[in-house]
Amino acid sequence: MDANELRDKTPDQLRDELANLKKEAFNLRFQQATGQLENTSRMRIVRRSAARVKTILNQKAAAAASEA
Repeated sequence: MDANELRDKTPDQLRDELANLKKEAFNLRFQQATGQLENTSRMRIVRRSAARVKTILNQKAAAAASEA
C-alpha cells in the first residue's frame, strides 16, 4: 500500500490495517514453518507495509501532540 493512501486514513483505520497485516504475517510465518508457503516475497511486502503503517501512525501522533 502506498504511503499517500495511508496518510488519507484515520488513525482508527490505520490500527485496523496494522492488525490485519500482523495477522497476515502470522499466517505467512505459519505457512513457512509447515512448508506450505509458495510466495516467499509476500512476507517481505507484509512486513514493510506494517512498518509503513506504524510510521504514519507515529507521524500523526506527533503532529497531534505538537498542535496541542
